[in-house]
Amino acid sequence: MPYTAYDNRSLGFTTRQLHAGYNPAENHYAKNVPIYQTAAFEFGDFDRCLRVCSHEEPGAVSYSRCANPTNQVLEERMASLDGGVAGLSFSSGMAAITGAILNLAQEGDQIVAAPTMYGESVTLLTKVLPDLGITGRIVGNPDNLDEFEALITPRTKAVYIESLGNPCINIIDFEGLASLAHAHGIPLVVDNTFATPYLFRPFEHGADIDVYSATKYLGGHGTTVAGVVVERGGFDWSNGRFPQMEEFLRESGRSDDPHPFTSRLYNRSLSYFGAHLAAQSAFQILQGIETLSLRMERHASNAQRVAEFLSAHPAVSHVDYPGLPDNPYHELAQRYFPRGLTGMMSFRVRGGREAAIRFLDAVEVFDQMVNVGDAKSYVVYPAIATHFGLSEQEQAKAGIYPDTIRVSVGIEDVEDLLADLDQALGKAARA
Repeated sequence: MPYTAYDNRSLGFTTRQLHAGYNPAENHYAKNVPIYQTAAFEFGDFDRCLRVCSHEEPGAVSYSRCANPTNQVLEERMASLDGGVAGLSFSSGMAAITGAILNLAQEGDQIVAAPTMYGESVTLLTKVLPDLGITGRIVGNPDNLDEFEALITPRTKAVYIESLGNPCINIIDFEGLASLAHAHGIPLVVDNTFATPYLFRPFEHGADIDVYSATKYLGGHGTTVAGVVVERGGFDWSNGRFPQMEEFLRESGRSDDPHPFTSRLYNRSLSYFGAHLAAQSAFQILQGIETLSLRMERHASNAQRVAEFLSAHPAVSHVDYPGLPDNPYHELAQRYFPRGLTGMMSFRVRGGREAAIRFLDAVEVFDQMVNVGDAKSYVVYPAIATHFGLSEQEQAKAGIYPDTIRVSVGIEDVEDLLADLDQALGKAARA
């Protein structure tokens, strides 16, 4: 019978996380995606060499720095799950973010972004990209959309946010911000790492480009560093703000390209910066995605229990988790995240920095690690681990203080997690 699951978007999410992007009939009927462990691929003859090198043979590959069939399955699967037209895999989440931004902005351009993001993303925008003449402008209060608009100029090339802010899990009004960005002819770029497409699909709320650190929940087991960029499609790149995109389409003869952002990203950032993901790594991320929906449901349910426990604990002064009714983002969480929230949260320990350190050194089931989105549970001190490149003022804008702990809740038995938190907080309270 015909194998249709690989490209059928009418199928459910969990079905597509297992099948999308892969046709066994094209791979000797191997049920699992093969790992194409090769640096290069034969052309066969000179005529085919011409077709492949001229990009006249769709899906053809010649060199694994540029493309690999294993990676293509990952890219098509992510495009399907996200609801986009195309995707590209990268060697890390930061490589994906950097590639996406450099595909949008040139010397003299700027990106407007929220302050509530991964510390290295803020550092990239404010301290690294300025060396290339690209300026990152960070708003003061991301809850006020007028502040985003106030920073937009004719040289602004995108608005950049995280779907769930790191580490305080703030939520921005996506639809309002997307409308604002589009009114100025610029795309909304969303880092959807903490939510994954199972809990939230930014394209359904106006976003144009999604970026992921696939290292986190997509891979889900802490074994593989990877990144992904997905394009929604339909954005008007010929509106006068993106001459580099118009030039690329004109030179390549692809005026009708359904995914021009991805095509240029592939031809420029991915191919020439050498940021392509290894086939073995792509396979491992695919393995993780096969159980994504199941894991995210457990992460979300465990995290809700942990947040409720922490909010009632006498050694805790504050908890940032939108699943709590008194959280300022609770209403937006109910609106945008009907399937539940992430396993990420942060909280503040009574007693300041020293108490926070005592807590970190007392955990037993949780581990002190900088990674998140693993099946296992982690805690970390974000002021020095994830946002170390920011000043105290910048950290405060991101919701990070000397007593802040970031938590990545795993899928262990939740009673064990609660017991570990309780004993560690007890030790933290004893000076």
